[in-house]
Amino acid sequence: MENWVTICQVSDLVPNAGVCALVVDQQVAIFSCTRTGSLYAVSNYDPIGDANVLSRGIIGSLDGQPYVASPLYKQHFHLETGVCLEEPHYQIKTYPVREYHGSIQVQSALSQAA
Repeated sequence: MENWVTICQVSDLVPNAGVCALVVDQQVAIFSCTRTGSLYAVSNYDPIGDANVLSRGIIGSLDGQPYVASPLYKQHFHLETGVCLEEPHYQIKTYPVREYHGSIQVQSALSQAA
């Protein structure tokens, strides 16, 4: 499905920090990583801390892989797969994200991106 929702402008993103947006009734955390040069979109919900806080987490890499560390209990969630490094039975949703003509967009068919 090719339905994309504009979240913000590229200029609204702070490198290596997250922003949160409400997309189709779900909170999505968007990250612009300078190390990889990539955009990432994941669920803002931390299933371990039981709160919508991941956009406030710190991004970095472990063994060359991009992660966000939850600001609550510091578990690391992989930004591409959503799997928790410390507790792999926990996983957050990841979403297709792109930069399009200066806008940051997330695919609107979020129910298909599990």
